[in-house]
This record gives sequence, C-alpha cells and structure tokens, in this order.
Amino acid sequence: MPAYHSSLNEYPDSRQVGNMAILPIKTKIRGPAQVGDPQEGDIVDETLDLFRANSLFRNFEIKGPADRLLIVLILFVSDCLAKIGSARTVPTKIEASKTLNTLSVDSFPIPGDANFALNAHYAAPASRADAEFLRTYLTQVRQELSARLVECLYADGTGKPSKWWMAFQKRRFMNRSLGS
Repeated sequence: MPAYHSSLNEYPDSRQVGNMAILPIKTKIRGPAQVGDPQEGDIVDETLDLFRANSLFRNFEIKGPADRLLIVLILFVSDCLAKIGSARTVPTKIEASKTLNTLSVDSFPIPGDANFALNAHYAAPASRADAEFLRTYLTQVRQELSARLVECLYADGTGKPSKWWMAFQKRRFMNRSLGS
C-alpha cells in the first residue's frame, strides 16, 4: 500500500525555492506566505490529516514539490509530539502551546545546510535571499502547524493530550527526524 501524497502537487502558480513548494496557508501569523482561502484546505490541514497514516511508512515516493513540504512538516509534527511526550509532567494546553511555539521558532536546518537530514532529496536554494525566504516561510508554517496541532491534541477538553495522537510520538516517518 503506498503512502498518501499531497493533493497540492499540482497547485497552480506555486513558487518553488530549491525544489520545495511555497504554498499559501490560512494564518494570522506574520510572514512571507500568501494568505490562503479560508474555505479551502491548505498544506497545514493536509499535514495534520495525513500525519498518522503516513507516519507508518518507511518509504515515500516524492511526486512533486508539495510532497517535499509535506515531508518536512510531517517530520516537524513528529518532533512536536516527542517534545510534548518528553515533558516530566503532562503539559496543559497553554504549556504545550508555549513549548511548541518555542520549538517552531528555534533555529533549524533548511535544505542545503550541512546538518539537514534529507539533503539527498532536496535541492539547495539558489541564493542567500532564497534561503532566507525559505527559512522565514518554514518558520511561519511551523508556527501555524504547532498552533493547530495543539488544538487537535487538546480537542476533547480533558486538559490532557489525546492518546490517539500521542501514540505516534515514537513513530518516525521514513525512519528520520529533523533533529529539532
């Protein structure tokens, strides 16, 4: 059974930096991403929808530039769940939100950096300006993803993260980690 791919691979007029798609997202967080249509799904919604199914796969055939972005975001969700799961006490929704927001804005490698985990599958940005644009775009998307992830984790109102999400904290998509 093949892994689930991004439906945004054929998104019209999407910019690419290196070979990663720069897609619009629904967000109020400041950054370089175009604001997407609130009625349609975006890459963040798709990441949250496909995370649990795709995290069971060790192999993933990249079919387009949106798949490359999806891979990075799925690996970031894995790191987020690991961060919440490694806390000494079960974090409240506010504590988890603060922890994940800090994780999302921390320094992280991008394609082309020596310590980026998937350099074999990604092209480096063509210029320093493109690299900086990609870093700020990924920071904005990571912030939005962490905010929506917290909403998913604490949706039941018990004040504890969902066991159906936390069960995936030790799963590694493609046996990789971003190392953040």
